[in-house]
Amino acid sequence: MESRKKKTGKVVKAGAEKRSRVKYRAQGKVWMEKEGEVYMGWGRVELLERIGIYGSIAAAARSMNMSYRNAWLEVDEMNRLAPTPLVEKETGGVGGGNARLTAEGQGIIEEYNELTRKFHEFLKRFA
Repeated sequence: MESRKKKTGKVVKAGAEKRSRVKYRAQGKVWMEKEGEVYMGWGRVELLERIGIYGSIAAAARSMNMSYRNAWLEVDEMNRLAPTPLVEKETGGVGGGNARLTAEGQGIIEEYNELTRKFHEFLKRFA
């Protein structure tokens, strides 16, 4: 290997210069896809968690500043893509309807949160 002088006058082997490390922060988002469509992401998990808390799609939507219609469409889409429904809905009457998470719904929240935790651990390796 050939040696050369640096501007400082020190002799170094070619390729031995210490490269300055570029400071960066690795980032990313986690989502799950099924049949080429987004199945689960942060917003949908948040909606499911709030449906579990409030027992209502309308209340969950309000707490997220989301329209009831959009929340309902998200729930329908998730239920369509899931092997079994994530949310069971009862249409309302005078007192309004209610909704509850199924075991599948609770399971997908846990699965997504675990995947997210592992992803963030992976990203920490680059910090």
